[in-house]
Amino acid sequence: MAVSWFDINEDNDGQRLDNFLVSRLKGVPKSRIYRLVRKGEVRVNKGRKRPEYRLKTGDRVRIPPISQAERVTQRRDPADLGWLEDRVLYEDKQIITLDKPSGMAVHGGSGISLGLIEAMRHLRGQNRFLELVHRLDRDTSGCILLAKKRSALVALHAQLQTHKVDKRYLALVKGEWQGGTKKVSASLERLSGPNGERMVRVSEAGKSATSFIKPVQQFSGYTLVEIQLKTGRTHQARVHCAHLSRPIVGDERYGDTDTNKKLKGIGLKRLFLHAASIEFSINEGKKIKVSAPLPPELKKVIKKLE
Repeated sequence: MAVSWFDINEDNDGQRLDNFLVSRLKGVPKSRIYRLVRKGEVRVNKGRKRPEYRLKTGDRVRIPPISQAERVTQRRDPADLGWLEDRVLYEDKQIITLDKPSGMAVHGGSGISLGLIEAMRHLRGQNRFLELVHRLDRDTSGCILLAKKRSALVALHAQLQTHKVDKRYLALVKGEWQGGTKKVSASLERLSGPNGERMVRVSEAGKSATSFIKPVQQFSGYTLVEIQLKTGRTHQARVHCAHLSRPIVGDERYGDTDTNKKLKGIGLKRLFLHAASIEFSINEGKKIKVSAPLPPELKKVIKKLE
């Protein structure tokens, strides 16, 4: 096996060295990658660099040989992942928007062998750069954005930080809604649950979070709502709905157990939360809005409630 050399171009300009290595060394555990950097086996312009070093156009990166035994290999036939291509909602030279199915994690790890981003890199081997712009919970379906160029990733992250990306979700919540649109400004704090799982709670010690929630359709004992997230905190939609005593049905972490059991009886087997649309700017300010239809399994629940 031979040493590999990579010349950095504008697509990777500004990317952290560790993130670049993760994208290049598919299947290699992150712990092994950090060890390679720490021991000086990875070189940039013949010198040692820290994992957080920002690559520049013109840099040359040396990557040592990695044996197949060191890789967590995914022995999958590309045909097994072809269905993902059918879920592409929009694509141009800079971005891909996908309709992510519920139950699929956005990236591997924590016992998950293959996430959405790994699957797309597998399918799109011709793309030198492919990164998640944002994330969705594993159980949430709908619009998710991937960047095909470093410049697009940086631009979209800037829009997310300044709340210029418009993300809308559809959710079915417990209870009948009173009034119109509600603004929820409740700071959220991340912590670990009793079994080490990731949890979020409303707390003044947390980070600021704002959502706008409006009713779309009323049912007996339930309401279909649209949620507009002005910030992108972990589990924000789920925790804000629960904070209003209107938990999202099917939510096993923040929801109501009795309600979830009742909805299972009419066929709901997942969290009723769907990223219905996303709007952002690209290509010198051009506005793009992409929508994902409500999945069939959620439409069936609505029809039964009607």
